[in-house]
Amino acid sequence: MRQGLIGRRVFIAGCALAAGGLAAIPTQASTVIGKASDVRGKVNLKRAEKQEALATGGQIMDHDFVATGSDSFADLALGGDTRILLGSKTELLLDSFIAGQGGTMELGLGQMVFDRPEGLPKIDLALRTTFGMIGVRGTKFFAGPNRGVFAVFVEHGQVSVDAGGVQQLVGAGEGIEIARPGEAPNKPVKWKEARIVEAYASVGLKR
Repeated sequence: MRQGLIGRRVFIAGCALAAGGLAAIPTQASTVIGKASDVRGKVNLKRAEKQEALATGGQIMDHDFVATGSDSFADLALGGDTRILLGSKTELLLDSFIAGQGGTMELGLGQMVFDRPEGLPKIDLALRTTFGMIGVRGTKFFAGPNRGVFAVFVEHGQVSVDAGGVQQLVGAGEGIEIARPGEAPNKPVKWKEARIVEAYASVGLKR
């Protein structure tokens, strides 16, 4: 299956509905929520309908839309204790994010790893995808295409995955798969080390 599991048109339409249109958001209302701690290759950032290249050290604001090119990666540091790694050909809308509290994001094409250290207060974060909704309570997890399906793997903590009218709770060391948009996830299973390494490598992260 091609990496572009999520149709570009579907994703853009979802972003427009969820965010109410990026153009409608006043630039001055945007809040700095972090920075790009590492950028490799070609990464673009769209803010209030203006697109520009994102470089290491560049600011990240609420409502920013980040897109990586081929063989490109981005490591975003948000709120001082949250890290988001984006793989090649990945699109992420930072709909809203408040440090220490959470917010909402939307994953379009590609893979990502959300990383928040253990021991910190839990946050409420919702990650929207065409395949379903991922509810986060402070954890480290992978989400995106893997081995021909949309997959979610949790390293520590727990996430809930709602898709196809079914909710699955995924715990530490477990992963789920969703074959197609609209279908329900399978039951969580323990992932073997080889698959974890493969998933993390897709976002430029070494196990």
